[in-house]
Amino acid sequence: MRSQRIMAIAAGILLSASAAMAQEVVVYPAKGQSSEQMEKDKFECYGWAKGQSGFDPMAPPTASTPPPAQTDSGASVAGGAVKGAVLGTLIGGIAGGNWGHGAAYGAVGGGLIGGVRKHDDTKRNEQSQEQWEQQQAAQYQQQRNNYNRNYSACLQGRGYTVN
Repeated sequence: MRSQRIMAIAAGILLSASAAMAQEVVVYPAKGQSSEQMEKDKFECYGWAKGQSGFDPMAPPTASTPPPAQTDSGASVAGGAVKGAVLGTLIGGIAGGNWGHGAAYGAVGGGLIGGVRKHDDTKRNEQSQEQWEQQQAAQYQQQRNNYNRNYSACLQGRGYTVN
């Protein structure tokens, strides 16, 4: 389960990183600036935009909050079967003296209930993880957009066309 969580986090980070590459701005030297001057200006604007926005597009994306805790009710098919068998044995014995049939019916019913509960736990965990990943991606996107606005403003102020 832990390795699945790590894989999900890595996938979210990779998605964010690929989104970041797609967000690169295009800079054109509108006033005939040399390549050397343009690189110098881009570097200075990178530092300024990073300072203004608090976001560094060169740093690997990180989560702003920890992933959600995995819930586990402790339910399982085997556990449900054991509990059902015990309960079925008691009920079968009390109701008609047929301990064996009561245990068998209880084991099947308990196993089914345990399986359904385990499935519900898994589904809730997946939904919680997916929601967290979407929130992280949206936060990253917002921070990146803020950085890009600052970076573009700096370059435009130095006479570049930026898209």
